[in-house]
Amino acid sequence: MLTELDLLTANDTPGLHAPSFYAETANWQTCHPALEGERSCTVCVVGAGFTGLSAALHLAERGIDVVLLEANRIGWGASGRNGGQVGSGQRVEQTVLEQRHGLAHAKLLWQLAEDSKNLVKDLIARHRIACDYTPGILHADHRKSFVEDSRDYVEHLRLVYGYEDIRFISGDEIGDQVRSPRYFGGSLDMGAGHLHPLNFALGIGKAAAEAGAAIFEETKVTGFDNPGQGRITVKTEHGTVRADHLILACNGYLGRLDKTTAAHVMPINNFIVATEPFSEDEAKKIIRDNVAVADSKFVINYFRLSADRRLLFGGGENYGYAFPEDIKSFVRKPMLEIFPQLEEAAIDYGWGGTLAITAKRMPYFARPAPNVLTATGYSGHGVAMGTLGGQILAEAVAGITGRFDVFAKLDIPAFPGGDRFRSPLLALAMTWFSLRDRLGI
Repeated sequence: MLTELDLLTANDTPGLHAPSFYAETANWQTCHPALEGERSCTVCVVGAGFTGLSAALHLAERGIDVVLLEANRIGWGASGRNGGQVGSGQRVEQTVLEQRHGLAHAKLLWQLAEDSKNLVKDLIARHRIACDYTPGILHADHRKSFVEDSRDYVEHLRLVYGYEDIRFISGDEIGDQVRSPRYFGGSLDMGAGHLHPLNFALGIGKAAAEAGAAIFEETKVTGFDNPGQGRITVKTEHGTVRADHLILACNGYLGRLDKTTAAHVMPINNFIVATEPFSEDEAKKIIRDNVAVADSKFVINYFRLSADRRLLFGGGENYGYAFPEDIKSFVRKPMLEIFPQLEEAAIDYGWGGTLAITAKRMPYFARPAPNVLTATGYSGHGVAMGTLGGQILAEAVAGITGRFDVFAKLDIPAFPGGDRFRSPLLALAMTWFSLRDRLGI
């Protein structure tokens, strides 16, 4: 059975981006050196996805000596392969967070989510990152019974949180917005948006390097020694880094680098296809106003148009850590369930990636050891939240812990069973939730 230890190499070629539409349209190719020998710094960051890149940038901007280590390339993991949606709120609805944690804490979590969107927009503007940011996410209900809940939730966000950028979408309107017979209503959030995630990651990486962060690619971390007092030694295949602080920003590709963090997240795979480009008229007959779409299934379908008017469609279920042999065919099935009119459309790209979820679908922020920080488990909501997570970790290193503590107090539980039962538990859980989608439970 494939284990989590294999995830860096099992489905991909080391050192090369997945053969995705994003990689094909990347603004540039990175060429940072691999670490060889010994290096010393104040903070060592492991992982060059949104969280690690943002942490490195914000640390460097504070004048803190930071080294960023990446096993492959900047944006190589889920940060460079995802659906590109910059969503509002947390992965869990505010009403659920209110029940779990009380209204006051839920409002703090909402504000952090607003901070995350604002941070993305600020970074794009301040560093002139060309990543095709476009406003709008439509949340589409695949069951008629969900529509009134969507109406109520929109009103709740407007009345309780003062969020005016969202409105209810009726059954009459959604068919014009999204040309699919599968949806019955929903909500349109114009305060959210979508972007080219790999180009966004590359832009943050460029900004971090210009701010003074030392970035090393093709540098796999094999372990670290933390004596509790004194400096942390981070071991790589061809060198070591000695640091006062360590940030783990590996998300679904963490493996067993830190057992405490690994126990709190479950790596899962997700898959996306990109069709051939459509004409402007053809594209409007798929998604009229060029917003991104995410539906109400637990095993979610999400899709949007690229800048060159391809349909980028994410969907499909996978119950192990290995990717399907034919990702294009694998995702084509749910795509045609939503858009049967695309039967003849060619699919030019198909790719997969590994993200991390938590038991409560909220991110896991923690101090697993002295002077070691981690933020992970964004549960499919990581474009904005992962970027904010890096900024929050940089603050925590500098002794500013307010926003870190809001997440740390969520008390995310560990998954039961340990490494041995992680994959069987994943298969069991995903089978159950997939069945719920099909039965309408």
